[in-house]
Amino acid sequence: MAMEKTFNAAEAESRLFTAWEEAGCFKAGANAKPEASTYCIMIPPPNVTGVLHMGHAFNNTLQDILIRWKRMQGFDTLWQPGTDHAGIATQMVVERQLAETGNAGRRELGREKFLDKVWEWKAQSGGTIINQLKRLGASCDFDRTAFTMSGAPGAPADEADGNFHDAVIKVFVEMYNKGLIYRGKRLVNWDPHFETAISDLEVENIETPGHMWHFKYPLAGGATYTYVEKDEDGNVTLEEERDYISIATTRPETMLGDGAVAVHPSDERYAPIVGQLCEIPVGPKEHRRLIPIITDEYPDPDFGSGAVKITGAHDFNDYQVAKRGGIPMYRLMDTKGAMRADGAPYSEEAGKAQAHAKGAEFTENEVDAINLVPDDIRGLDRFEARKLVVQQITDEGLAVMTTRETGVEWDDGTKETETVPMVENKPIMQPFGDRSKVVIEPMLTDQWFVDAEKVVGPALEAVKGGKVKILPESGEKTYYHWLENIEPWCISRQLWWGHQIPVWFDAEGNQYCAATEAEAQAQAGEGVVLTRDPDVLDTWFSSGLWPIGTLGWPNWSEDTSKYFPTSTLVTGQDILFFWVARMMMMQLAVVDDIPFDTVYLHGLVRDAKGKKMSKSTGNVMDPLDIIDEYGADALRFSSAAMAALGGVLKLDMKRIEGYRNFGTKLWNAVRFAEMNEVYANGAPSREIPNASATVNQWIIGEVAKTRETVDAALEGFRFNDAANALYAFTWGKVCDWYVEFAKPLLNSDDDAIKAETRATMGWVLDQCMILLHPIMPFITEELWGQTATRDGMLVHEDWPTYGTDLVNADADREMNWVIQTIEATRSTRAQMNVPAGAKIPMVVTEITETNDAAFTANEALIFKLARVESLTKVDAFPKGTATIAVDGATFGLPLEGVIDVAAEKARLEKSLGKLAKELGGLRGRLNNPKFVASAPEEVVTEAKANLQAREEEESKLKDALSRLAELD
Repeated sequence: MAMEKTFNAAEAESRLFTAWEEAGCFKAGANAKPEASTYCIMIPPPNVTGVLHMGHAFNNTLQDILIRWKRMQGFDTLWQPGTDHAGIATQMVVERQLAETGNAGRRELGREKFLDKVWEWKAQSGGTIINQLKRLGASCDFDRTAFTMSGAPGAPADEADGNFHDAVIKVFVEMYNKGLIYRGKRLVNWDPHFETAISDLEVENIETPGHMWHFKYPLAGGATYTYVEKDEDGNVTLEEERDYISIATTRPETMLGDGAVAVHPSDERYAPIVGQLCEIPVGPKEHRRLIPIITDEYPDPDFGSGAVKITGAHDFNDYQVAKRGGIPMYRLMDTKGAMRADGAPYSEEAGKAQAHAKGAEFTENEVDAINLVPDDIRGLDRFEARKLVVQQITDEGLAVMTTRETGVEWDDGTKETETVPMVENKPIMQPFGDRSKVVIEPMLTDQWFVDAEKVVGPALEAVKGGKVKILPESGEKTYYHWLENIEPWCISRQLWWGHQIPVWFDAEGNQYCAATEAEAQAQAGEGVVLTRDPDVLDTWFSSGLWPIGTLGWPNWSEDTSKYFPTSTLVTGQDILFFWVARMMMMQLAVVDDIPFDTVYLHGLVRDAKGKKMSKSTGNVMDPLDIIDEYGADALRFSSAAMAALGGVLKLDMKRIEGYRNFGTKLWNAVRFAEMNEVYANGAPSREIPNASATVNQWIIGEVAKTRETVDAALEGFRFNDAANALYAFTWGKVCDWYVEFAKPLLNSDDDAIKAETRATMGWVLDQCMILLHPIMPFITEELWGQTATRDGMLVHEDWPTYGTDLVNADADREMNWVIQTIEATRSTRAQMNVPAGAKIPMVVTEITETNDAAFTANEALIFKLARVESLTKVDAFPKGTATIAVDGATFGLPLEGVIDVAAEKARLEKSLGKLAKELGGLRGRLNNPKFVASAPEEVVTEAKANLQAREEEESKLKDALSRLAELD
C-alpha cells in the first residue's frame, strides 16, 4: 500500500504509543544487551494535582531523548515515573471541591474522613499529568509509576502495596535517633490562609505599592543627646538636642514585638545613646516596653535614619540580628495572621536577662505589667492593626514630621507649606503564598527540623570530589554557596495530607519517636497516654528520598537495587537546593551513596522574546494545544533545539511550525524513495552499502559524520547541537542534495547503479529515522513501519556505531565542492536579482584540474540546480560579469542584458537608506546607558538581536551593491 501524502500526527500518535506500551517497549531492561550496563533516570515527580505545562514538556523531552538513545544503544534502562502527593496543593484542591459541592468542610469531616476524600480525588483525577506525559511520547516504565504517599495508612488497595510511606517513616525515625532531627522554635515562612509553614520555593516575592512610616522611639526617662549630621567633608550640617531615636518601617503592626533598636557600630550620630533604652511608642503608656539600643553590622547608616527596629519573630534579617545579640523575640500574631488575643505573655526571665545584659534595671512590677498586644488591637487582622498603630502614634505626636508644599502660592510669590507625618510612598517586595495568594508572615513557631549542618558534608564532598557532576558548571558554585551556608531545614507542615510525623507526646511533653504507635507506647510504658503530633512532613522531605523510595528501599531486590545509584537527573535550576541538594544529603545519610552521577540543570521556558510566561502577561503556551496543532514531534524537536547548556530557553511558535515542516520534508523524501522502488524488495539491509558511485559514497560518509556528531553532543548534554546537526543533515544533505543528486542515478540505464542507489537511499533514510528517533519518535516509528515489514519496532532498533572511517575523502571533497559551487551561484543570482527562471551561461577563468574533473562529472547536476546553460573557459571576464569565487575556481555570470544594473543599484541604495534609519534608531537605544540599565532584560535582548539582524542585512546589501559596481 502506497504511503499517505502526509503524516497524520493526531491519528498516529495515540496508536503508536499504545503499540509501544502493549509491546512492553518501555519496561525496565527492555532491549538490553547481555551484560549491559544500567542507565536510570528518575523523573522529577510532578504534583499529583498538576497538568502538563511547558516546563514539564521541555524537561521530560530531554529525559526521553536520553532514555530512548541509551535504550537503543542496548543499555539496561529504567525511566522511573511517578507523582508527588503535593501537600498544600492537593489539600487545597479537595477543600475547594468540597466547598463547590456543598459538602462539609475539612474540619467538619475530621481528619480521617477528609483523607478518604483526598484518596477518592486521587483515584479519579490524580493520573491526569501521567496521561498527558504519554501524549508527549514519554517512554517511562509506567507499570512502575510511583507515588510519594503509597503505602500510607488509609490508602486504598491499589496504593496500599507501595513502599514509599514505610521508607519515609523509617528514615525519620533513624535520623531522629541519631540526633539529626529535632523539634525547636525558629522563624519560618507562615501562610495565614493555609495556617502552615511553607518553603521558600512556595513564596513569590512581588513588587507592590507600599509605604515607609517614620516614627520616634522616646529615650527612657526623658534622656536627651546631641544629634549631629555631617557632610562628606566632615562639616556639620545639622546639630540638635533630641530625646528620641527615629526609625522607619513598612510594617508598623510589628513594632509591638520589637526587641531592640539597632545602629551600625560606625554611626557616630548614635554613639552617645548606644546601650541606653528607648520606648516602643505603641499602646497605653503604663504598659510600654523599654528596649535597648544596640550595634550590629546589619543597619545601613545611609538608608533612612540609619536606625532599624529589631523584630526577631517577624523578620528574617531581624531574626539573625536577634540571634547574634541575644535579643528576645516575641510572636505577635496567631495562625491566621491576626493579632494575638491569648495574652502573648512577655517572658519575665528573658526580659530580666536582656535588661541586665544591657546595663538597665527592671522592677518585677514593670515586667509583670508588660502586655505585648493592647486590648484595642487584640484579634484584629494584621493590616487593620497596622492602621490603628499608625493612627495612635500620629495622634500622640510621635510620628517624624516633614514639611511639604500645599500647592497654594501667595501674591508675594511665597508658597504655603504644612507639616505632616513623614510617610514615603514606595514600591516594596512583598512575599505572597504561590497558592494562597496572601501575604506570607515570617513567624516564630515550633517546628521539626533536620540539623542540616550534620549531614551536609558528604553532599558537598561528592560534588567537590567529582563523584557527582553538575551541569552547567555555574550550578556547582550555587550548590556550594547554599550548602556551605546551610540553615536547619524545616520539615514539618501544619496540614492533614501527608506523612504524619511519627512522634507521640505524653502529658509532660516527652517525645517518643517510632514507626508505629505500638512501638511508641512500648517506649513510654504501659498506661501512659500518648498523643501523636498532628503535623505532617514537608513534601521535600519525602521527595528527597525519591531515588531509593521508588526502588523499594529498604526492601531492596536485585531487580531494583541494580539501578541505584541512578545515572542522570534532569531538572530545573530553581530546585537545585530544594530537591537536588536534599536528595544528595538524604541518600548519603541513609544508604551512604550518591543518588545520581550527573545533574543537568535548565532554566525556565520563556516566550520567543525571552519573557517569563505568565497568565497576566497572556503569553502562556499550552503544550497540549501545540501538540494538537503541530504534533508532539515538532514540540519535542523545538525543545531539543533550544536546549543550549546554560542558555536561555526561548520557545518560538514559528520554530515549532518549522520543525513540523521538517518532519514533512523527511516524510516526502521517504515517499520519493517509495515511488522509486527503494522498498520494493522489503526493508533495506542493515549492512552498510558497498557503493561505487561518488554520490552514494559521499552520502554514506555524511551519515557517519552526523552519527559521531550526534553521539558526542548527547554525551555532553548539548541537545541543541544534536538537534541542529540532525536538522542540517536530514534536510540539507539528504532531502535537498542527495535526493536531487540521486535522481539521475535512479533513472539510469545501468541496472547495477540503480540497484546500488536504491540500496544506499534506503539505508540512508533508515539511518535518518534511527538517529532522529530519540527526538522525533512518532513520525520516525510511523515511517519505519510503513516502508516495509520489519523484524522489530524502531524504538528497539540498535543504535549505530559506525564512524568516520566510512568517509571516502575523494567523494567527500568532490560532492561538497559541487554543493559549494551551486550554492555560490544561486547566492550570486539572488543578490543580482536575476529572474529565477532565467537560464544563463557561465564562464570560468581559472580552475584546478581536480575541480575541472569534478565539474565535468557533475555538469548536468550543476547546470540544472544552478540554472545555468553552459560553461565556457575564457581568459578574462567580459564586461558586466558577476564573479563567483569558490575553492580552486573562479566562475562568472555574464549579466549584461539580463538585468538592469542602474535600476538594481537604485533599488539597493533605497533599501540601504531605509535600513540606515532603522540602524541609527537601534544603535541610539543600545548606546543609551539609561535604556540598557532600566529596560527589561528581554527588551534589551530583543533590541540587540534586531541590531545584529539588520547589520547582517546591511552587509549583504552592500556586498550586492559592490558586485553591481563591478559590472559597470
